[in-house]
Amino acid sequence: MISKILIANRGEIAVRIIRACKEMGIETVQVYSKADKDSLAVKMADRAVCIGPPPATESYLFYQNILSAALAVKADAIHPGYGFLAENPHFADACRALKLIFIGPKSNVIRRMGDKAKAKELMRESGVPVVPGSDGIVESLDNAHEVVEKTGFPVIIKASAGGGGKGMRIVLEKADLEKAFNYASVEAQQAFGDSRVYIERYIGDPKHIEVQILGDRHGNVVHLFERDCSIQRRHQKLVEEAPSPSIDKDTRKKLGDIAVKAALSVEYDSAGTIEFLYDIGTKEFYFMEMNTRIQVEHPVSEEITGIDLIKSQIRIANGEKLDFKQKNIVRNGHSIECRINAEDPENDFKPSPGKITQLMIPGGPGVRVDSGVYPGYSIPPYYDSMVAKLITRGTDRREAVDRMKRALDEFHIEGIKTTIPFHKEVMKSKEFLSGQYTTDFVNKYMG
Repeated sequence: MISKILIANRGEIAVRIIRACKEMGIETVQVYSKADKDSLAVKMADRAVCIGPPPATESYLFYQNILSAALAVKADAIHPGYGFLAENPHFADACRALKLIFIGPKSNVIRRMGDKAKAKELMRESGVPVVPGSDGIVESLDNAHEVVEKTGFPVIIKASAGGGGKGMRIVLEKADLEKAFNYASVEAQQAFGDSRVYIERYIGDPKHIEVQILGDRHGNVVHLFERDCSIQRRHQKLVEEAPSPSIDKDTRKKLGDIAVKAALSVEYDSAGTIEFLYDIGTKEFYFMEMNTRIQVEHPVSEEITGIDLIKSQIRIANGEKLDFKQKNIVRNGHSIECRINAEDPENDFKPSPGKITQLMIPGGPGVRVDSGVYPGYSIPPYYDSMVAKLITRGTDRREAVDRMKRALDEFHIEGIKTTIPFHKEVMKSKEFLSGQYTTDFVNKYMG
């Protein structure tokens, strides 16, 4: 039985995991870099261990130190959160070699689904709809030309080993293919240490829809409906909501069934997400990738189902069966999440690290704030700029939006610039309120 968990992450997700552990009676150990010695997670955990200097490569990504800390404190398990080592199969292997429970899926699943080209191939073989494109890795420019002769233009070149917009290029015509192919390969090598790319037909102006799934080690898989993550800037999500306002009942059922089918095909055994591109006009959806970890936006799925995803992850890692079936999962109401980042939206979203001199957190019915900051805390410049996740829930979408507007008005952070003003504009936008917005929303309406 898991009685002590080491948290190999920082910020709000570390706080979120600590809270779940406290409710389950599990002892927590928080690792931290020297830049995070005064973090809220360090203050909340039962014990804290410094694992290195501020740069992530020397602390949160340097897993030898994390494993040494876990052994020193006699932890039973490690929770990687999201980002950093969460989708690193070598880390998962190392944990298991040392008889530490890795709170996530099996390493072979992380490995297979982390290679985007292989994942696409596997999904195609499993009968999951995928975007037309290359059958796996595109090895050369000549190979790229062969692919686009079949798919036609436009196409998108993507890094096989990563995401987040790195190693990604849209190509509109043949004359641009060579330059884009070379750029994408070089950028993929720099970002992920892997220059391999694949090619897909570019679907312009789609919805980005993802389905939350849970699988246990006894062959059971369920979905917790879908999330709409279409409001993005440079492929980084900014606003998420569940359920999607543009998905009808039949499409929702198809998406859920396909996501479960995809997870079963790889014997998935943790919390994860199947991501799709969705064409509003044709109502066609295509597999994009699988995230083999908990996601930033998991709270909106929790809010509409009442299921605690972090606790579920821990129970699954403990070898327990899911204690509910698909028919028991009921969708209730609507939820929206705004990512509050330490960025200046009036200055091209430039990062704004620094000391928080004043902080007023919103509250009231249907309002949730997941955060790792407090008044007087200094946001370090070394990591992701997210300060908090503001989540609202309503009986319907209109109430969830109205609550978000009210909560954003209540949310005051001084000492740094934040994206709160940006989110206020989004919530007032006719295009957002229509629910028919796509991934091009920010470029089109928030320029």
